[in-house]
Amino acid sequence: MNEWSPLAKVYDPLKAGSIDSTDVEPHDRAIWRAMNARYRPNKAVTGDPQLTLFVARLNKQTSEEDLNNVFSTFGDIRRVRLVRDAVTGFSKGYAFIEYKEERSLMKAWRDANKMVVDQSELFVDFELERTLQGWIPRRLGGGLGGKKESGQLRFGGRDRPFRRPINLGGPMPQGRPGERRWEGGGGGGGSREERPRDWDRERDRDRDQNNNHTADSTLYKIL
Repeated sequence: MNEWSPLAKVYDPLKAGSIDSTDVEPHDRAIWRAMNARYRPNKAVTGDPQLTLFVARLNKQTSEEDLNNVFSTFGDIRRVRLVRDAVTGFSKGYAFIEYKEERSLMKAWRDANKMVVDQSELFVDFELERTLQGWIPRRLGGGLGGKKESGQLRFGGRDRPFRRPINLGGPMPQGRPGERRWEGGGGGGGSREERPRDWDRERDRDRDQNNNHTADSTLYKIL
């Protein structure tokens, strides 16, 4: 039996729709839609996904320059992409920030989450579209996070990790959502294979849990 993890290693729409990842049948039509969707990451998106952060819950007045000023405090930035409405040109409230070095990315991932910028508390995570196998965006019924009012919460991400199923028993993993528990080598950068996604979870490979920009607005429904 695979070891339980509070965070998804592979995106499964059925599990994402379940608070403890144990549902055997979809509980809403959006999950059915996601299960039947065939999605491929947008090839027009450029940059290194392993060096890119997803930043959401932005104040609609926050600009690219504002983001650059804030996030450059963690290290050298290669590009800031504030996603805007194609018609109005107004901010959609989320952005992607690509760093030049992984240690800068990791520092921003650890320290910028829940930072308040322009009176808005930010949500920061790694980019998922090109790094999480099986990813299905929210517009197709997938995604992660969400608001209770929507009735379509998605679990297994940094914002809403899975709860441990009751039948598994045992202690919960140490730490809590958003807590920094990564122990990289050297100056805090670590290798790409070693860095986590929230608790001690790596981005794209299985790992011992005992130590525990896509083109549209569908990476997360947390805006």
